[in-house]
Amino acid sequence: MSKKFLNSIKTVLLSAVLIGTIGCKNDDARDESNFNGLEESYTIDRFKVLSIPTNVSGNITWSINDSIISQDSQLEFISPVVKTYPLTLKIGTGADIKTYQSKIIVKQEAGTYSKYISNVFDFRPAVGQFTNEMPEYETGNSYSQMLQKAKESLVGGSSSMITLGGYGGYIVFGFDHTIPNMNGKDFKILGNAFFGNSSTDPRSGSCEPGIIMVAYDRNKNGKPDDNEWYEIAGSEYFKNTTVKDYSITYFKPNESKPPVSGAEFWQTDIEYIKWQDNLGNSGFKTKNAFHAQSYYPLWIGDASYSFTGTKLANNYYDESGTGSYWTGKSYDYGYADNAPNNDEASNIDISWAVDRSGKYVKLPGIDFIKIYTGVNQEAGWVGEVSTEVAGAYDLHLN
Repeated sequence: MSKKFLNSIKTVLLSAVLIGTIGCKNDDARDESNFNGLEESYTIDRFKVLSIPTNVSGNITWSINDSIISQDSQLEFISPVVKTYPLTLKIGTGADIKTYQSKIIVKQEAGTYSKYISNVFDFRPAVGQFTNEMPEYETGNSYSQMLQKAKESLVGGSSSMITLGGYGGYIVFGFDHTIPNMNGKDFKILGNAFFGNSSTDPRSGSCEPGIIMVAYDRNKNGKPDDNEWYEIAGSEYFKNTTVKDYSITYFKPNESKPPVSGAEFWQTDIEYIKWQDNLGNSGFKTKNAFHAQSYYPLWIGDASYSFTGTKLANNYYDESGTGSYWTGKSYDYGYADNAPNNDEASNIDISWAVDRSGKYVKLPGIDFIKIYTGVNQEAGWVGEVSTEVAGAYDLHLN
């Protein structure tokens, strides 16, 4: 091989190394020309989100008392406590670090916040034996009237309850303030779950888990419209028994058709409401002897309607082996109507939220919650698994 050729190869390799090095330096470069440092202090009300942008890329750490609270270009800070926090911003690495100091003054808000639900934005239950009963449908009621009834059931710590029906049925509600994400249990969902009717499992009873979605009001308009929804990744989220992007369609029944009685006394019509899903499954929801009203939401005029979301594995089982004694197992954490209201498992941590790809997200807090029934199962004479909601509240407010 000639010396001329070897020199050419060395020149090409050296050029590649230099280009790569320059490229790496550019990738790690920080443009601080638009950043004039921090203000001497920032003042914000409790439960309000303070945003401090830097418009700087690269290595960034925001700290309070040496505890890193963010590594994002823009800090989003919220606190439920009246307090002054020392704030440190560091930009860069090694010897090339610039440090900025400030403080955040959190003051008492002028008004009074409620820890309970303040508004209900949407209510669309799936078919079920308590649908049209909780809340009660009256002939001629419209969607807006049923939505108002859901509000009356849930707003302000009301003691009443609504049903979401079978898989997919949902409720969307919000608060009069942002619930802070404090890296602990942040809010509680109330239902009617209980333990104690199982001879083998102390955490089984009547548990009908609902999926919880959360959203932060980034556009500050008080509506869950342009805000991305994140799923609370409960104990079952990453298991292979959980189905993502599950869809089901319910078909409006002909209430005047002759019922098809089943072999059991409670099976009034075993071919009552037809359903089918996107996995190729189909069947009928049974009408039982305990509830005679229509199980299809009568204010929905469509011949069919559908739901899509995450589906949990069936959690009810027949402990008797003869169909006479059904019990619902509680999942470990992260679901609505999954544990008694006084149980720690009914508390929810906002840091469990994940995006559509299953990646954990860092939210400063949340303003809106959506809950939908997460199981598609009929438990014999007990009926369909249907999440019930009796309220929710911020754990950071007394």
